Amino acid sequence: MSANESGQGVSHAKAGGAASQVPGKAQEAVPASVEHKLPDALHDTGSNKETGKVSHATGDSIVPKTLQEGLPEKVEKVVPNALHDTSGAKFSDGSVGK
Repeated sequence: MSANESGQGVSHAKAGGAASQVPGKAQEAVPASVEHKLPDALHDTGSNKETGKVSHATGDSIVPKTLQEGLPEKVEKVVPNALHDTSGAKFSDGSVGK
């Protein structure tokens, strides 16, 4: 099956969908724009750098990788370093984790 103009009909995950926790039929049913908005830890399309869904952890974190990539930067910044260490991380607003 080929993709339509919205990117539906194929998975956009790396390795043909094998790098995803999203069921195959769901990967094929949603537009590519939706797939690319998911954190790569959940559905790896390699698009996290473009969408900003990256983890800013520079050390240990008890926060699951999927949540690290899915949470807004402002949330990552306020979580104590004892739980999610962002010391020295560079954020998109130019600030640096303490």
